[in-house]
Amino acid sequence: MKIAAIQSDIAWEDPEANFTRLRPWVAAAAAAGAKLVVLPEMFACGFSMATERIREDPGGPSTRFLEHQARQHDVWICGSVPEVPLGEARPYNTLVLASPHGQVVRYRKIHPFSFAREHEHYGAGSDHITVDVEGLRCSLFVCYDLRFADEFWGRAEQTDAYIVVANWPERRRVHWTTLLQARAIENQAYVVGVNRVGHGNGLDYSGDSRIVDPWGEVLAAGAGGETMLIADVRPEVVRDAREKFPVLKDRRKA
Repeated sequence: MKIAAIQSDIAWEDPEANFTRLRPWVAAAAAAGAKLVVLPEMFACGFSMATERIREDPGGPSTRFLEHQARQHDVWICGSVPEVPLGEARPYNTLVLASPHGQVVRYRKIHPFSFAREHEHYGAGSDHITVDVEGLRCSLFVCYDLRFADEFWGRAEQTDAYIVVANWPERRRVHWTTLLQARAIENQAYVVGVNRVGHGNGLDYSGDSRIVDPWGEVLAAGAGGETMLIADVRPEVVRDAREKFPVLKDRRKA
């Protein structure tokens, strides 16, 4: 299966501008044969703490955009949204995955980024999510989650590909690229890390998106501009890596 990672700039707190920016990229990904399209964290607004302005109800504009793109182009597509569950006061940084058949899956970021005071504005999720996407078992994560290896370890045996969407600042770009590769190597799974580019709220973002295979080889990489990465991702490669070099069998259970 082909996966497309769209490394885009993000207009600050302007969903309509971002929808307009992304439509041709999604169309291009579908035309290239991608069945899963991955957008950055907070693709419609940027990593804003102004939740009173950007928060959305379930089924809000960003989710409708994903649903429409999924149906229109016959793809699975995901990106994170500042979504407020019904009956709750605060939003969660929620990775929304829409299928071409109308299914919508949500993963709520387990580790809010306290360094940026995200925990003061967003709730913390508690449940891991793994989804079968056209036969590829995908586990969903958001940005800061990448630093917590135990969360990835716990999903390894159920996972062919980890999807990590981010707004990861340029000043810590070495951490981002190193951790993406480490998570692939230690769990013998693909890692698809999709970061934004451009400038937002005083921070620069260098992209550095990656699609890494279960041996740690980088299949596709982005630099500092808007671009689309495409790679073939196959579950049998994961199975083969784990059979030939059975690291997971020696992992101690907590």
